[in-house]
Amino acid sequence: MPFEGLLSIGELSRRSGVKVVTIRYYERINLMPSPPRMVNNYRAYKREHLYRLQFIRRCRDLGFTLDQLRDLLRLSTQPGLRCASVDHITENHLEEIERKVVDLQRLAVELRRIKTSCPGKGRIADCRILQALSSATKEAEGGGMP
Repeated sequence: MPFEGLLSIGELSRRSGVKVVTIRYYERINLMPSPPRMVNNYRAYKREHLYRLQFIRRCRDLGFTLDQLRDLLRLSTQPGLRCASVDHITENHLEEIERKVVDLQRLAVELRRIKTSCPGKGRIADCRILQALSSATKEAEGGGMP
């Protein structure tokens, strides 16, 4: 759908897939510049707002933190700089993702192990999954049931 004129916050939300409350939050924390107001005091968003919001949404979908996003936005406004800073941010983010993937793979193995000990047909009082989770909690904390 082509961009024509100014957008209301509702239309910006619809086109970007970002909720109105989130757009207002991004404005409040200065990730999105506040748009000018029309005579009726409604926000009047421009094409640049939509593009910035789409960039923000894509970065958030990829798991970048708000601080990383803020740095990427700052860097994106300086086209003459070398991209080493962007590379550094994305490399750190990739390393964190890879650490999380390893942790999630360990978690999946452990959950599969626990799941095989309980077919899910008994009573909660006899549930081996809950027993296994409780014993893991006891081992980690040195205590009893959570």
